[in-house]
Amino acid sequence: MNKFLICLFAALAGTAVAMPANAQDVATAAVTRVTIAPPQTPLAANIKAALSAAYYGAPKGSATYEAGQKLYFFYGERHFEPIWLDQAADGGVTFSAPARKILKLFEDAAREGLRPSDYLTPALDVATAQSDPAGMAALETAFSKATMAYATHIHTGRIKPQSVDSQLDIQPKHLDEAALLVELARSADPVAVLAKLEPTHPEFLALKAALAKFEDGTVDRPAAIADGPLLKPGVSDARMPLIRERLGLPADASLIYDDAVVAGIKAFQESLGLSPDGVTGPATIAALNGGAAVSRDDILANMERWRWMPTDLGKFNVFVNIPEFRLAISRDGVEQYTTRVVVGTTKNQTPVFSDNIRHIVVNPYWNVPSSIVKGEIAPKTLANPGYIDSQNMDLLYNGSAVSPWAVNWAEVSPANFPFRVRQRPGPGNALGQIKFLFPNKHDVYLHDTPSKGLFGRDYRALSHGCVRVQNPMEFADALLANETSMSRASLEAMFGPSERWVNPQSSIPVHLAYFTLRVDDNGTIRSFGDLYGHNAKLIEAMAK
Repeated sequence: MNKFLICLFAALAGTAVAMPANAQDVATAAVTRVTIAPPQTPLAANIKAALSAAYYGAPKGSATYEAGQKLYFFYGERHFEPIWLDQAADGGVTFSAPARKILKLFEDAAREGLRPSDYLTPALDVATAQSDPAGMAALETAFSKATMAYATHIHTGRIKPQSVDSQLDIQPKHLDEAALLVELARSADPVAVLAKLEPTHPEFLALKAALAKFEDGTVDRPAAIADGPLLKPGVSDARMPLIRERLGLPADASLIYDDAVVAGIKAFQESLGLSPDGVTGPATIAALNGGAAVSRDDILANMERWRWMPTDLGKFNVFVNIPEFRLAISRDGVEQYTTRVVVGTTKNQTPVFSDNIRHIVVNPYWNVPSSIVKGEIAPKTLANPGYIDSQNMDLLYNGSAVSPWAVNWAEVSPANFPFRVRQRPGPGNALGQIKFLFPNKHDVYLHDTPSKGLFGRDYRALSHGCVRVQNPMEFADALLANETSMSRASLEAMFGPSERWVNPQSSIPVHLAYFTLRVDDNGTIRSFGDLYGHNAKLIEAMAK
């Protein structure tokens, strides 16, 4: 049993890391001179032995040593008596008041989108530990382990993103578990301490409220607008009163698709990234109905993804929701600008991660990815060396441009193509006139495109992985709202044949996110297609 206890505290010490700046702060106990009170019970002696092994067995100055020291001093102040157990004079044991409060959290874990069975395990059986110091030490251990599991799950999620898909390149937040354990034990309200770890994003809280309705059986889904013929201005249709109600227009018994409804539909379509043509077809009807029926599993999966997100998205940030084909710039949680985007195909997926925009490149070269070179450009060049010049491209060998007419193509094949290819700046450049860089291992970024017609489509998973922005200069104008020495006009003045790099004064957080449920300002949950299958795979992982 002692070995089990030693393992727990060694694990707590070993996982103690400084939390990132954008993660939830957890109070830590400062190391000061304390009197180490001797253990007065066999149980306390067991706990002291475990802590001593974790503390003194670690390299001095290491994170493991410091965490072990923190726990040793804390327990030493209390004669190494347990945190979660109360022992009567006759040797009987019960859970302490803080433990009972946390047990209630375990019982209600489903309301947090978690599973009570992950914490209320057979190891928390008080009856098996009665009058047995080793058994009580194991019980103390099990309760700490369950509490840390709960804390981790509410803060950073149950599932590791990369275990769902390698394209979910999300760095989990970490907890200083030793410090958290100390804070919980010292607090008169451990529930409040743990509540600080929960995401505060408004959409997470809205999904949690929706989950509560599922748990209570009080889900209230508005009456669905029926499918029917395409609705165009001037037609008469029995669905019109319900459409007016859904748009928030004044009640009217008229069945005519009048100008007020057309304007309302256009604004609604624009807000969702649909073609704002004022015509109500199947896609618009589905969106007015909130998309597909929202399931409890969908809510749980999207709550999990919010737990993966940084605690602080940034006071001023860019947020791309891939399934929504939409980009938004927000300040203090309020959207300032939004536009349509094109994202990666299901074969060439846009990865999910957070970073910071650090550079803006005007008149960019396009360094063609090797996969495109081998799959598309090499075969065309082998068939016609003039293809390179026709696409305003350079053929590069060892970093220098070479003429495609000077190459002995008989010795080259698509599989053995020793050249890099870049497209020169110009109107036909695949990146358009501007790109926005947040250097990352995936080599993806936001950029302009000459293929403007793609933004008119409702389904816009059409790129090789980067994110194409519909109105890049409008986006640049909104992005530079905090800059004093750079503006849209100064960027446009750089348009020309030469690549130009400029750097904003401060880096701007950018989040490439994947949410199949979004909650709008009036609390309506809207669903979007599971473009890359991440949602289905996460639901499956959470069920295991």
